[in-house]
Amino acid sequence: MANEEQVELIIKYKHYFEKLLENSKAPAVIDETNVYQEANPVPRQILFDVINENLCEGSRLEGKENFKAFYDAVKAGKRGLILMEHYTNLDLPAILCMLNNEGSEWAKDLSSRIVAIAGMKLNEEHPIVRAWTEGFTRVVIYPSRSLSKVEGSQLSEEEKKAEEIKAKKINFAAMRAMDACKKRGEVILVFPAGTRYRPGHPETKRGLREIDSYLRLFDVMILVSNNGNCLRINPADTENMMRDLVCKDEVILTASPVFECKKFRDDVLAKLPADEPDPKQKTVDAVMDFMEKQHDEIEKIRHAH
Repeated sequence: MANEEQVELIIKYKHYFEKLLENSKAPAVIDETNVYQEANPVPRQILFDVINENLCEGSRLEGKENFKAFYDAVKAGKRGLILMEHYTNLDLPAILCMLNNEGSEWAKDLSSRIVAIAGMKLNEEHPIVRAWTEGFTRVVIYPSRSLSKVEGSQLSEEEKKAEEIKAKKINFAAMRAMDACKKRGEVILVFPAGTRYRPGHPETKRGLREIDSYLRLFDVMILVSNNGNCLRINPADTENMMRDLVCKDEVILTASPVFECKKFRDDVLAKLPADEPDPKQKTVDAVMDFMEKQHDEIEKIRHAH
């Protein structure tokens, strides 16, 4: 289980910063021309080293046969989606690294096929955050949460309109990039809450209604719950990712059985009353409920030992 010694990321892994910055190639500003960004092997290896250094004994992929069945479906030509719980900025590197460590060719290949949907903040906030982010392939979007913040800001109406146009252009380009990924047999990974879960803030665990459209765009999916994490949001500075707290932990990533996206969605909709005001949100709520139950079951096992 967890080793409670927690050190800020910026302190613990400062020795990697020079190498990360030297090898950084990603753009600091996102527009519709650069939304698809391929993994850079140097930060990817550094991320894997960081993960491996902090995984405690007992860390594992649970439901390995479900990961394999999902991989087989993708190899057979199905468009594959992974929806995953989101607690920390190491969640994505953890699934990539643990699949890579698994020892099977299929798991290594699945790791290499995963493309994450990422917000612009990871590219635009801080050069080091951007360099870490280059460790994985991603399609960058303008998140709806960010646009809501713009709408509630002190910007002029003209500036708000310009942001709205920018968001539309970026997200349209992202949809096209995602389509190209599917055609290449890559797998799209999305955090349906769109942000990291912050204890005491239940709204950060609420799924975004836009996820409903992903269920319509893909054939098969697995829902991955995440127990244990080697990086924690720093309560002293929740916004600065460089001050996140690194610690050792037993990390268990659990895959659900493979769901057919259309059937999953249809089953949820079939149970709703005819006058349900927001059916899209209900399909996403069903995803979040499933992951939470899966999470809670694993948590009981973790605490039992």
